[in-house]
This record gives sequence, C-alpha cells and structure tokens, in this order.
Amino acid sequence: MTILHIDSSALTDGSSSRKMTRAIVDQLAHHEVIYRDVAKGLPFVTEDWVGANFTDDADRSEAQKEVLALSDSLIDELERADTIVIGAPMYNFGIAASLKAWIDLIARARKTFRYTETGPEGLLKGKKAYIAISSGGTEIGSAIDYNSSYLKHIMAFLGIEDVTIVTAAQQMMLGEEPLKQAMENIAAM
Repeated sequence: MTILHIDSSALTDGSSSRKMTRAIVDQLAHHEVIYRDVAKGLPFVTEDWVGANFTDDADRSEAQKEVLALSDSLIDELERADTIVIGAPMYNFGIAASLKAWIDLIARARKTFRYTETGPEGLLKGKKAYIAISSGGTEIGSAIDYNSSYLKHIMAFLGIEDVTIVTAAQQMMLGEEPLKQAMENIAAM
C-alpha cells in the first residue's frame, strides 16, 4: 500500500494534527509513504494556471505545461496513493490556506473529476482517506465547523468516499484530553 501523507499545520513542533497524522501513518501497513508538507508553501491558482488548465492537452504551449507541472506532480502523488492521510488544523473555522492551495491544484476537471450529464464524477475511486483535525475552540461537527464538512465534501467530489475523521478538538478549552483521546482512537484502528 502507498500512503500520501499531507501535513498543513504552520506549527512543526507541538502540532496536534502532525502528531495525529504520524500516528495514523505508523498504524497503517504500507510499502511506501509519499510525504508532502504543504505548509512550506504552494502557489495559488493564477490566471495563467486557469488558462493552461482549460487548454486542451494537445494544444498547450511549453509555458502552459510548465505552469501546470507542479499540479501534475501533485496529482501523480494522489493517483499513486491507495490511502491519503491529511493533517488539517482548524484556522478561523476552516482549513489552512496551504491546504486549500493544494486542493485547488489537485481538483482538476478531466484529471481528478469530470462533468457528466448527471453532474460531477470523481475519478479517484477506490481510495481511503484519513483526516486528522485539530482545533483550539471549535467543536468538530458544530454549525461553525467549516473544516470537516468541506474536506469530506471535497474528498467525495474527487471520488474518495471512504473517509475517516479523527479529531482533537477544543484543546484551548479542554487541555490535553482531546489529543490523548485522539491518539487512543488511532491506536485502536
């Protein structure tokens, strides 16, 4: 099994989501781990990127191919993976901008999803995703949690229906107990 391990926390030391993703990866049997720390920076989608993306493959210029090279590489990592493990700390009720940049670069029509007469269809079927969400004060699953519902939706949009969410929520209010419980849940998987 190949795992794509994605971290997005701006923190390196002391990050709850990073601790959880490492524990999940360690818990899973695997042959290969592809690691990507999106917090180190990814470019945002630009007008040139959009133009290149919506130009037919056969008609793309060398400059357009270069603009899409990172996106193609990120999609290759995703396609190679059987399991995706994503660390998603909650920032201001949603996902980190670095994780959103990754999603924008990998959610591409005709590559990871396609439009059909009945609506969009994800092309990354048969994969499993684990999402490790940490928060300081927001309850996961509450009306103000825009992290977990968005990530579950985007995974399904890409064809990844088998999604497990592990949380360490409200840590600023509840102390170390949420992370301790999350680590116990991971160990029991």
